[in-house]
Amino acid sequence: MRTAYSVETVRAAERELMARLPEGALMQRAAAGLAAACAQLLRRARGGVYGARVVLLVGPGDNGGDALYAGARLARRGAGVTAVLMDPERMHPGGWAALRAAGGRVGRAVPQRADLVLDGLLGIGGKGGLRPAAAALVERIPPGVPVVAVDLPSGVDADTGEVAGPAVTAEVTVTFGAYKPGLLIDPGASRAGAVHLVDIGLELPSPQVEALQHADVAALLPEPTATSDKYRRGVVGIVAGSAQYPGAAVLAVAGALRGGAGAVRYVGPAAVQDAVLARYPETLIGPGRVQAWVVGPGLGEGRAGEVARLLAGDTAVLVDADGLRGLDATALRARTAPTLLTPHAGEAAALLGVERTSVEAGRLDAVRVLAQRYGAAVLLKGSTTLVASTGESAVRVNPTGTPWLATAGSGDVLSGLTGSLLAGGLSGADAGAVGAYLHGLAARRVGGPLLAHQVAEALPMAWQDTRRP
Repeated sequence: MRTAYSVETVRAAERELMARLPEGALMQRAAAGLAAACAQLLRRARGGVYGARVVLLVGPGDNGGDALYAGARLARRGAGVTAVLMDPERMHPGGWAALRAAGGRVGRAVPQRADLVLDGLLGIGGKGGLRPAAAALVERIPPGVPVVAVDLPSGVDADTGEVAGPAVTAEVTVTFGAYKPGLLIDPGASRAGAVHLVDIGLELPSPQVEALQHADVAALLPEPTATSDKYRRGVVGIVAGSAQYPGAAVLAVAGALRGGAGAVRYVGPAAVQDAVLARYPETLIGPGRVQAWVVGPGLGEGRAGEVARLLAGDTAVLVDADGLRGLDATALRARTAPTLLTPHAGEAAALLGVERTSVEAGRLDAVRVLAQRYGAAVLLKGSTTLVASTGESAVRVNPTGTPWLATAGSGDVLSGLTGSLLAGGLSGADAGAVGAYLHGLAARRVGGPLLAHQVAEALPMAWQDTRRP
């Protein structure tokens, strides 16, 4: 599992470690890892470090010191290194002395010819976007030149991934000691490129954010045994679709049939029942006992009573799309059975009573507040899908997926799949995280442009992918 920690947590661990090490040892560890990552990138791009033109954008803090020490290591290997200082009066003295001794020099402006730019302007403590001096340097980065960010791209909030104004877009980010939430959550994650973690020996407590990997998902997936039958494996009920949106029901059933449950039961209008059976004759039709309900995809207006009836029961319920309208937070908090809400940013904004842009800019805060306010697990869909729960300390961020998933019906497939995992016995948070992971993995297998039903069809292969080393 990949884990991420807040700035406060990382800083405390750094202080504790520095108290046990010689002065400057921690920065040297970071600089060595940073220089190694830069050298690897230069080998791929031009065959080696010798003769490469490297530009350092240097801020006044330890982040700038890391860049200067890494630049000194590259200069000793034959690179031509130029440091452009954001604030010459406040640069790291030891790093600057090391760079000068290695043959580096200061540039008055960002050179327009370079093989690599090293972004050491702001560290993980930067908040509120770039100041004018830093923004001016970022704007002068030559187009097409690969950028390596030190710890995280300057202009990205390390704790949230928020980007307030101009920010660096890196090809590689070399982060020290631990991942930071802003490297895993959009919009910051989209700025980070490939993230390379340098272990500097930090001892860390429980994480604030975590991302499942193949082995974690495989361990959570329900697996039938020799004594299993379709009812013991779980039955998921689908309340979805309408005369206007019959396809939503078909797609939700498609996802549910491939989500591991023993049976899928559809409850809805007769005309939609016919559409579902025509595509998936395995589907059970009509009311009956289930272990989890999925309600909302393509439901249309005027069916809030069906949503309220299911939420008043003692069965696990996943609420999506039209089912999210007008939810009673007090009633949801009183439920004892698992509840999972799966809004996109617009639906989340309506549930919170804020603008959509507020949710998109601060996804981590939004999903946490939603989970707390409604007393439920919440899967916030988007370019970075997040899962939060009142019973879990860490927010889960989904590392799989593709922009091609932004297509009609893909959310219906995700709802059916995740509801099936709920019926199989997973908690709301686990079902949301595993469902999002498999959904994204299946989409990657399909490629693009893709159709939602193709994602459903690829789910068995994605399921098996998680079991491979």
